[in-house]
Amino acid sequence: MSLPKTLAEDVARNLVMVARLIDEEPEEAYAYARIALRLASRVAAVREAAGFAAYATQKYAEALAEFRAARRMTGSVDLWPVMADCERGLGRPERAMAMAGEPEVQKLDKAGQVEMRLVAAGARRDMGQIDAAIVTLQSPELASNSVQPWTPRLRYAYADALLEAGREDEAREWFGKALEADKDGSTDASDRLAALDGVEFVDVLGDDEDDEESPADRDDAREAVGADEDADGDVDDDQDGSADGAVKG
Repeated sequence: MSLPKTLAEDVARNLVMVARLIDEEPEEAYAYARIALRLASRVAAVREAAGFAAYATQKYAEALAEFRAARRMTGSVDLWPVMADCERGLGRPERAMAMAGEPEVQKLDKAGQVEMRLVAAGARRDMGQIDAAIVTLQSPELASNSVQPWTPRLRYAYADALLEAGREDEAREWFGKALEADKDGSTDASDRLAALDGVEFVDVLGDDEDDEESPADRDDAREAVGADEDADGDVDDDQDGSADGAVKG
């Protein structure tokens, strides 16, 4: 569907903002998506962008409706995995699993098929079928030494499932493999490895700031000591002795 030039420019500006904000400021991205949707609800790209913005803000019913509308307009199966994940978000993992077995999956490209495998494994875990989730993730893509855009997430999901199953040594191995492939830091595999190894990260700067005594604190302490001296006439002998011992020692 074509739009008048001015309207098309307005819609494009809003879609650019959606793309720019969706990762860091999803609520703002959602607001821009709603504007674009009001301007051009019959454009498939707008419905898709609105779906992803709703998905990013966990409005899964709304996201699913937008993805379905976009799919009706284009006939494409590309949104099939995220539609299945919306079913998971709505607490319907059985529907997600059913979608994983539909013919549409065979029409997906390799990236889409890997994404569908991740969604299906997540649905298995939702249903408490951790062993089945592990088997679902076992695939040629997981075993391959070739690093693809999906590799870090696939290895990470496998490691996380292994850990839930109590297979800690294998989980550590696969978190390590995920980290090797994760050049962009798209997962927290390094943190998960550190946690497995018992490493704790301490905010040294924050601790120093908390421990440092402020001038106001020192003034309050002086006033408290002065008040005690005025009341007792002198510092208690035992306290004075302790203080002297501390200094001399």
